[in-house]
Amino acid sequence: MYRGITVHRGLSLWMLNVLAASWFTLATLISPVDASAAAFWQQGRQTPLSTQPSPPDFRALAKELQPAVVNISTKQQATRPNEDSPMEFFERFFGPGQPRRRRPGQGSGFIISKDGYIVTNYHVVEDAEDIKVTLTTRQQFSAKFIGGDAKTDLALVKIEVGETLPTVPAGNSDNLEVGEWVMAIGNPFGLGHTVTTGIVSAKGRTIGAGPYDDFIQTDASINPGNSGGPLFNMRGEVIGINTAIVPQGQGIGFATPSNMALNILQQLSGEGKVTRGWLGVAIQQLSPELMQAFKLEHNDGALVADVIADSPASKAGLKRGDIIIGFNGAKVRESSELPRLVATMQPGTSATLDIIREGKPLSVPVVLGTLKEEVEQDVAKAKPSGAEASLGLRVEPITPDIATSLQLENNEGVVVSGVEASGPAAEAGLQRGDVVREINRQPIHDIDDYETITSKLKTDTTVLLLVERRGNNLYVALKSAKAS
Repeated sequence: MYRGITVHRGLSLWMLNVLAASWFTLATLISPVDASAAAFWQQGRQTPLSTQPSPPDFRALAKELQPAVVNISTKQQATRPNEDSPMEFFERFFGPGQPRRRRPGQGSGFIISKDGYIVTNYHVVEDAEDIKVTLTTRQQFSAKFIGGDAKTDLALVKIEVGETLPTVPAGNSDNLEVGEWVMAIGNPFGLGHTVTTGIVSAKGRTIGAGPYDDFIQTDASINPGNSGGPLFNMRGEVIGINTAIVPQGQGIGFATPSNMALNILQQLSGEGKVTRGWLGVAIQQLSPELMQAFKLEHNDGALVADVIADSPASKAGLKRGDIIIGFNGAKVRESSELPRLVATMQPGTSATLDIIREGKPLSVPVVLGTLKEEVEQDVAKAKPSGAEASLGLRVEPITPDIATSLQLENNEGVVVSGVEASGPAAEAGLQRGDVVREINRQPIHDIDDYETITSKLKTDTTVLLLVERRGNNLYVALKSAKAS
């Protein structure tokens, strides 16, 4: 060693002495690049690779918008940990690698009215005993909880300041395009008024957060503490409310679209809660097998697996097997789109359903009812199928004891008592205790009906079953094959 430098074989001690005596840094010994070296590097291409403009200048936007973005801190009840604090990373929300929302404790918000209404995430202020709002001026105020909606994770709070507050305008999130520049402002890890930028990565994302998922995905950096903060377009308009992230991903954040928030916030300001329209159907996505069974050319739409008695759908004449392809002029391509469209409308509103029934298009008028929040309307999910003309099932009659055990309202149909391993029914996801109500749209009253219909099935054809499982109806398609 020589003054902390390892002397390698062949290294001049004279050079080391010069270094030690002069205290030169390594940088002072490097010669400037001469003209010939620069020419050597640049030979070949003389024009720039791209003439695209540089990213936009966000300085003016950030300066103008920051005063309307606030920090929100809460004191939770003893049963609610402060897991969104700067020093503590939050636990998984949906499991490893899945999107999750940040837990209450500290978050962000933004002012939408000069008299102090502030938007944030519901999970930021949920169960809070005390809500504090801090402005960019470092002034702190106690906030009143006006109302919240857990299903869209939106909340409204209000502060009384006695002066006019800066606000930010709402933008039209429907006009947002993938690839468009966006800017987020918030308080990640408690670092106040942090500005991050990125682009819109995707729209209409479903991440399993709730029944009305319709998220904007962005690569603008979003971290714990950004919850409830605004996502701006380049016109300085709020087009999203930052809500969720993927815990093991980078550059993957989700924001609730502003257009979804507008109606909800208006209701929260008046009633403190949200009232949604209700149709009264259980629906499922059309799989390729179901598409074939219903003789459809495409799988757009929501398949009606069940119609709730005395519901708006029932009164309008909807039936099992109807395929809803439009709602009040809007196309329904995915089954998940229908609940969102219905929920945006007020109870008592008249709407028109575009459906396909037995291959024929129809328009059905309906008057929406009121969704009761305590009633869960699960979307039936049919698994992909395989199949056979031995369908790979063992069935038995529905006795009064079985009906009581399965909590069935009637004894019509047959109950699945066994499923052959690796058979078509198993591949289709059928289970013991499932009740077969229909085969190929023909009702099954008893085991005689079941045997009569299945005996006529041909091999290599699609068989459509209507199955009741734990009180919910769903369609399952199987491909028949040669019986063993």
